Parts: sequence; structure tokens; C-alpha cells
Amino acid sequence: MTAPIAVALDTPQAAIAAGWAAAVAPHVQVLKVGLELFCATGPEIVERVRSGREVFLDLKLHDIPHTVAGAARAVAPLRPRFLTVHAAGGADMVRAAVDAAPDVTITAITVLTSLSAAHLQAIGLAGPPLDAVRRLAALAVGAGAGALVCSPQEVAAVRAEVGAGIVLITPGVRPAGADAGDQARTATPEQALANGADLLVIGRPITGAADPGQAAAALAASLG
Repeated sequence: MTAPIAVALDTPQAAIAAGWAAAVAPHVQVLKVGLELFCATGPEIVERVRSGREVFLDLKLHDIPHTVAGAARAVAPLRPRFLTVHAAGGADMVRAAVDAAPDVTITAITVLTSLSAAHLQAIGLAGPPLDAVRRLAALAVGAGAGALVCSPQEVAAVRAEVGAGIVLITPGVRPAGADAGDQARTATPEQALANGADLLVIGRPITGAADPGQAAAALAASLG
């Protein structure tokens, strides 16, 4: 049985990403291609790392609706399961992506897990992160997003806000004792799932291990 984990293949090197993907694929449900890998290697990397798993194309599109629609339409033939856009781009932008890629689950980023309350205040968003996350989640789902990205600290409140049927994806997941790195709002995998997450995004605790396949297998077993 595979675990509800999306392994973040965060490297600029196609061969390394493909090796990680092959090693972890027997143990996880999703492989995540982010900006670093996609920009360094091009669209062909998606098929190279697929390894029989669903692909989460984490491009975090954020532009005017017309441009985002064009980008979503351009990557739709790559057949990702998930494609991210920033909910902060507004309802029209989210809807443009949904309409342009109807066979892809448009996934709205609420508030990046690297941002604390102090960071939000510095960019003009007053109040705790939870308030902004809930507002953006409701906006994105109203515009047709089928999945949301939020920190594991907010996932229970987001579920209460949007109800069942929306896939909730949580980065900022760190096994107990792992370095938080640049993440500000974190939880353990067990806590994230207990709070209502459907899919956990985990990168460095797996890919930074001496044996990524073994690390993925151990983490999947701990969640079983």
C-alpha cells in the first residue's frame, strides 16, 4: 500500500530527480515537480519522473487571468493530476485556469508555509495566517479549484470552511525531530493526517536521506 505522500523532487538535475522518483514510487502516491526542476529541465521531466504515479505540477501560477489560462492550457497535455495557482491572484484567475485545463485538478495555494504572521504583516496582510488562509480557500473553491494547499496547522479549519470533496494538501510536514528548514508553520505527518490532510508534501526528509527509497518506505510504514 502506498502512503498519501507527495515527494518533492527539488533538484535542478534530471537524473537525480528520476532516481529519487524510481526509488520512492513503490511507497508513495504522488511525485511533485516544482519550479526548480521544471525550469532547469523543461516539460519533458514530467514524463521522465512519473514512474507510474500521479504527478503534482507545482508551478504556482500567478498572473492576469489570460496569461494563467494560457499557461494552464500549455501544460495540460503533460497530464498532471494537480497544477498549482496562487489563490491571491483572485477568483477570475483561478476560474481561468479551471476552464483552460478541465482535466487537471487546479490546486490553489492559500498562504505559503514559509510565511509567519510577522511576514504577512510586513506585506500588508494583517491578522493571523489562519484568517487569510480561510478567506483564500473559500475564494478559490468558489472559483472552481478542486484542491487547496495550506499548512497542517490550518487544515482542520479549512476543511470546516470548504466541506468534503476538496483535496487538502499540506506542505510544511516534518517527521518528529527533523529540521524545519525554511518552513514556519509545520506539523508531523501524523498530526497533519489527524487534522484532515489528504496528501502530505515531504521533500528533504526523504530526498536528503542516504537512501531515499528506504526513507520513504519507513515513513509510509509509520503512517500505515
